[in-house]
Amino acid sequence: MVTSARRGPYVCGIDAALDVVSGKWKGLILWELEAHGVRRFAELRRGLPGVSEKMLTQHLREMEADQLVVRTVYAEVPPRVEYTLTEHGRALNAALDPLGRWGMERIRREQPELVDHADAAAMPRP
Repeated sequence: MVTSARRGPYVCGIDAALDVVSGKWKGLILWELEAHGVRRFAELRRGLPGVSEKMLTQHLREMEADQLVVRTVYAEVPPRVEYTLTEHGRALNAALDPLGRWGMERIRREQPELVDHADAAAMPRP
């Protein structure tokens, strides 16, 4: 398992939480896995337009080290690797739900022309 370089000291709980979800793609990876359950690497990459292979790999390794996702490797040819959320990852998703709702209200207020698109991409409720 990959070890995380992050380990405080933290000023408060928000500091510790943001340390775990820092990075542009981690919240979207959490959303994608919550929405679809199990995803292979290529499926995650297709579901996150704009993410590079390097960045997705880096974030998934960090999320595995933080026990947010489980990486399962199947001994097949070609090898198959799947990612799923852990209970810890699902709990983080539930904690991020109010932040997502806040973001939707911000979009409605500041960019109403994006509401239909954003509503379609809204995270399903746990």
